Amino acid sequence: MAKADKKSRPSSKPESKLSHVDPRGHARMVDVSDKSATERVAVAEGRVIMRKETLDLVLEGNAAKGDVLGAARLAGIMAAKRTHGLIPLCHPLPLTKIEIEIDPEHSLPGFLVRSTVKVTAKTGVEMEALTAVSIACLTIYDMVKAVEKGMRIEGIRLIEKRGGKSGDWRAEG
Repeated sequence: MAKADKKSRPSSKPESKLSHVDPRGHARMVDVSDKSATERVAVAEGRVIMRKETLDLVLEGNAAKGDVLGAARLAGIMAAKRTHGLIPLCHPLPLTKIEIEIDPEHSLPGFLVRSTVKVTAKTGVEMEALTAVSIACLTIYDMVKAVEKGMRIEGIRLIEKRGGKSGDWRAEG
């Protein structure tokens, strides 16, 4: 059988429960045209772990590249707005709120980064919240990597989502 024939034949695989996979196993953008536009909110978090000395340097405002936390907040906001261009199959969304909170955590030591993203749309904003946190954490790393290359970015996860067909969800712990 020719390769073209194999591609056009339906797969004998069982139908996937993944919304971004069609019955033949191919990636697809989910059709949300029949869904109602509702308010949806997602909250994500992540951590940048560093030495105490590096944390103190950032908090004192003495990083060579300037305002580390301000740059990280802006980067997170910009990333959330561009998620559809970064992650294939994400819908472009008219985001109505993007908030980035960056709090020092002396017990780590490092920073806890949290994003809250809101939209009234036909699909959720979980990927936007996760992208915002990821890029904000990467920006913190970039701004102080000259001082400490061994920093770690950890624990990026969705901690809450509200709205939409599947309803509300909150991570344990």
